[in-house]
Amino acid sequence: MAKQDKSLFRPDLVFFDMSCTDEWDFFKQLEAKLAPMGYIQDNWYEGITTREKKYPTGLRCPSIEVAIPHADPEYIKKPYIAVIVPKEPINFRHMAEVDDPVDAQLIMNLGVVRDGGQVEVLQTLMNIFADDDKVADVMAQKTPEGMVATITKYFE
Repeated sequence: MAKQDKSLFRPDLVFFDMSCTDEWDFFKQLEAKLAPMGYIQDNWYEGITTREKKYPTGLRCPSIEVAIPHADPEYIKKPYIAVIVPKEPINFRHMAEVDDPVDAQLIMNLGVVRDGGQVEVLQTLMNIFADDDKVADVMAQKTPEGMVATITKYFE
């Protein structure tokens, strides 16, 4: 990940204890947070849910279940990466096995706009999620500032 991309992680984009009924409710609630901050276009919800239906983003990693939903660049006003630790895991369809849902304990919503940016960020995140110690460190964070500091240190 390019060094400047670390700036996409910001404390105001870290959300703890969101309570959602499902992934669609999650996207509605996230839209309500991101829109007033000027990160997303008015049609973001339609764009991200359409993409999620076609290309599910739930992943089962060694020590955590995650979701990494992302919207296509035309739905983004300014680049961001939102980090969400929901109150209870949120059910997302598995990326490869759509009939075997994932209970996402951590959601990383990518609003990356440059070509290849999503793939690069996904690869870096997968390296974090594959390491039990890094996952434990990330999940131990209780403040937005701590979360940003912890995640960005693993992007070296």
